[in-house]
Amino acid sequence: MKGILGRKLGMTQVFTESGKLVPVTVIEVERNVVTQIKTKENDGYEAIQLGFDTKREKLANKAIKGHVSKANCAPKRFFREIRDVNLEDYTLGAEVTCDIFTAGEVVDVTGTTKGKGFQGVIKRHGQARGPMGHGSHYHRRPGSMGTMRPMRVFKGKKLPGHMGGLTVTIQNLEIVKVDTENNIILVKGNVPGAKKSLVVIKTAVKNPGKVNERENLISYNKADENAQTTLETNEVNE
Repeated sequence: MKGILGRKLGMTQVFTESGKLVPVTVIEVERNVVTQIKTKENDGYEAIQLGFDTKREKLANKAIKGHVSKANCAPKRFFREIRDVNLEDYTLGAEVTCDIFTAGEVVDVTGTTKGKGFQGVIKRHGQARGPMGHGSHYHRRPGSMGTMRPMRVFKGKKLPGHMGGLTVTIQNLEIVKVDTENNIILVKGNVPGAKKSLVVIKTAVKNPGKVNERENLISYNKADENAQTTLETNEVNE
């Protein structure tokens, strides 16, 4: 098991050499720092704690300053644990970069969904509405609360309420590209969360170590475009 923290930037699309379009989510992965190593002897389980997104010294309280001083790093905005890792591969204060993952690797991505506030059953649960014509007294209400005999509403009944703001994990997503130069990971499909929100990328629980075969992507190079423009200009002049 391995993982890293990142920031969702948004979605775009890339093309393979065969012309296939692939929708991807762009995740910015700055250098993570191992701020704590937990062992069975001291904490009852094995895990590493990663710190992400450096913030100014004046914005950190004494607790955070004292915590990160052990790892000899600047205060971080987010801290998350990654369990079931090989502790021998990590040391306190070490940096974790995006090159721990490779293109084609299958991962699980965790994020916090967008908050929608208080919503009804149609938007929140996708239920059907009643007739909208005159004379109907049932339009967008929840409908039946259950059978008559229990004389109560069962737990778990789908009702209006707060929607969104939940921690959601999407499993078995594929990494399309790892850009170590710009610290960016492209993940196929969409991941939960708004733009600039925190996401956690971890090894897939159901398919650990699985790596899919991938086609090469079409790379865009400004120098190639300039060369092509110069060639077309010369052909016109001739």
